[in-house]
Amino acid sequence: MDLRITTRQGLSRRNLLRIGSLGGAGLALPGVLRAASKATSCIAIFQLGGCCQLSSWDPKPEAPPEIRGTFGHIPTSLPGVHVSTLLPQCAKRMHKWALIRSMTSDVAIHDVAQRYMFSGTRPRTELQHPSYGAVLSKEMGSRDGLPPYVVVPDRQASAEAGFLGSGYDQFVAGDPKDKSYRVRDVALPDGMSFEEAVANKKLLHQLDAEFARAEKSPLLESMDLFYQKAFDLVSSASTRKAFQIQDEPDKLRDAYGRNTTGQGALLGRRLVEAGVRLVSIYQGGYDTHNAHEPAYKRILPEFDTAFSTLVDDLEQRGLLETTLVLGIGEFGRTPQINPAAGRDHWPGAWSVVLAGAGIQKGAVLGKTDARAAYPTERPVKIEDVGATVYKLFGIDYHKAYEGPNRPVPINTGEPVKEILS
Repeated sequence: MDLRITTRQGLSRRNLLRIGSLGGAGLALPGVLRAASKATSCIAIFQLGGCCQLSSWDPKPEAPPEIRGTFGHIPTSLPGVHVSTLLPQCAKRMHKWALIRSMTSDVAIHDVAQRYMFSGTRPRTELQHPSYGAVLSKEMGSRDGLPPYVVVPDRQASAEAGFLGSGYDQFVAGDPKDKSYRVRDVALPDGMSFEEAVANKKLLHQLDAEFARAEKSPLLESMDLFYQKAFDLVSSASTRKAFQIQDEPDKLRDAYGRNTTGQGALLGRRLVEAGVRLVSIYQGGYDTHNAHEPAYKRILPEFDTAFSTLVDDLEQRGLLETTLVLGIGEFGRTPQINPAAGRDHWPGAWSVVLAGAGIQKGAVLGKTDARAAYPTERPVKIEDVGATVYKLFGIDYHKAYEGPNRPVPINTGEPVKEILS
């Protein structure tokens, strides 16, 4: 029997009968999955542009200079495992997370590959699939008036809710490295009192009721949810406090790095500690078609510091066991350095790292050939990473949502069992 019944409100009579025939076990299935889950929140650092596998997690010291580049390699806390010299802090902590060196895809266009990586599902031309954050928002909801899903610093197409609607969309936090940082959309407009905001909300509900009588549509329902969440934000003292990164000690802010990636990771820790489900920090600069090495000398040390300090901080606060931490990008870079001293798009092979919340510490999965061009052992698809994320959250990774015209599965992969504890 197919148990992948959609979550759309207003189930059909046939589906209701099917649910009833399952008895208590069927109705309890989501609760059983959630009870077995490890993750309650997630922080992702997304390396926009595609991080070069050779310059980061999968150096090839025996390859010729036009392949390996000039960065060299260093040993890690795992015997026999080496990484780039640009990742010294991560090298000391390799025993704290899992590394997949055999990611592979056939999508080499940035926007398509980014949507692919951050949804775990291959994009379609006829609809936009919801991101991880949107699915977690729908499945798990918000806590204490906080937005369930936050991106840093700017809005990203890959982070959108797709056909789920704006009610499950990303909340944009802005850039926390700014000295005068103040998050948008969690304060009332200047001159407006809270009482006036409440009155405006009542008026909005009255207008919505009139519109709904005229035309009941999913768009109106989605907008109502959007406005409700917006009102919850401006009325929540805990939300405003969670975004006050200025409350963190200067020493800790320095440890994370006084840049967008570092301060974004620190803000992410504050937010998941307060109750946010998923925070994604987008770090740009990896699309190095020319002058590859000068760019990586700047951006990879920022990632190295931010990712390693984040894992340490979560661990010290007792949050790592329930917080999934991802270091991901949409693809790798070409093994061959091009005539402009750059590296181009390469989906054949790249690496990702995962920590916390049910991830096996010290696991290193997969191998690539002598040029880091293609996997030679245990290739891993993006769909499999998606299934892993959902499994850790206790979400049925094969369930389907009602799309515009038909049920749409949220994932078609299988969890990467070798990295699960």
